[in-house]
Amino acid sequence: MSPLKFNPKYVSLSVLILQTTSLVLTLRYSRMVQGEGPRYLSTTAIVMAELIKMLICVVLVLGGEGAWSISNLIRIIREQIINKPTDTLKLAVPSGLYTIQNNLLFLALSNLDAATYQVTYQLKILTTAMFSVLMLSKKLNSNKWVSLVLLMAGVALVQMPTESKDQEKIESAPSKNQFVGLVAVLSACFSSGFAGVYFEKILKGTKQSIWLRNIQLAFFGVLFGLGGVIMNDGQQVMSAGFFQGYNNLTWIVVLNQAFGGLIIAAVIKYADNILKGFATSLSIILSMIVSYYLLNDFIPSSYFFLGAALVISATFLYGYEPSKTTQLSLPKPV
Repeated sequence: MSPLKFNPKYVSLSVLILQTTSLVLTLRYSRMVQGEGPRYLSTTAIVMAELIKMLICVVLVLGGEGAWSISNLIRIIREQIINKPTDTLKLAVPSGLYTIQNNLLFLALSNLDAATYQVTYQLKILTTAMFSVLMLSKKLNSNKWVSLVLLMAGVALVQMPTESKDQEKIESAPSKNQFVGLVAVLSACFSSGFAGVYFEKILKGTKQSIWLRNIQLAFFGVLFGLGGVIMNDGQQVMSAGFFQGYNNLTWIVVLNQAFGGLIIAAVIKYADNILKGFATSLSIILSMIVSYYLLNDFIPSSYFFLGAALVISATFLYGYEPSKTTQLSLPKPV
C-alpha cells in the first residue's frame, strides 16, 4: 500500500478557502463587537501584520537552503536586497498600494456585512484582467470577456439593499454606512488589480524567490503603515498606546492577515488562476453561510443569490480553457 501523499496544490487551495473566509468573518466580528476599553486601531493592526509576515519570510529564507545560518541569511539579504536598491525600490509601489488597500478593506468591513463585502470584492478579478491587458499585453478570449460582463452584473445585483436580522445590533456598531463601504471596497479592487499585476511583472523579470520579494514588500508595508498610524491615529496612540484595544481576537485577525499573504504566494507557486477561482468561489459561499448562521448580520435576498450565482459562474467561466483533445478533427482525405 503506497503512503498517503499530499498534493501541495490542493492543500494550498484548501487553506486559502479557509483563510479567506475566516479573515472576512473575524475582521467583521472584531470591528462589530465592542469590548471593554477602546477599540483597537486598524492602522496598527496592519503594521503588525506586515511585521509578522516579514519575520516569517526571514525564517523561510533562513531555512531555505537547509543551512539555518545567520551569516548565510545576511549574505542573501545583502546580495539580493541591499546591493540592488533599484529592484528593491520597485517594490515600494505595490507595497504602498497594498497598505492603502488593507486600510480600505478595514473601512469596508466596518460598513458592510461579510457576505456583501466578499462577493463585491470579487470585482478585483475584473480590474486584474484589465491591468493584465494593459500592462502585460495579455489576450482574453470570448469566454473571458463574457465572464467579465457576468461578473459586473453579479456585483451590481449584490449591491441591492438587504435586510438585517438584528438591525439594532448592527446599528450599535460604529457608524455603519453602506455607501462608504462600497466605495472603499471598489477602490480596494482597483488597488489590488494594479498592485497584483505590477508585482507579477516584477516577479517575471527577476529570479529572486517569492519570500525575498515578500520581505521587500513587507518592509515597505511597515514603513507606509507606520506613516498611516502617525497621520490617522497619532494622537490616539500617544494617549492610549500602540496596542490599545488589543485582545485575543485582534491577534487572531493580525496573524490571519499575515498568513494570508504567504498563502497567496503558495497558491501562485503550486496552483493556477483556474483553481484559485474555484477557491475564491467556495470562500464566497462559506462566508455567506457562516455570516447568516453565526454573525446574524445578513439575510440574503433573491437579488443577492442571483448576483452570487453570476459572480461564481463568471469565476468558473473566466478560468475555463477548452481542452485541445475535445476539439473535433476533420477526417483526412483519402
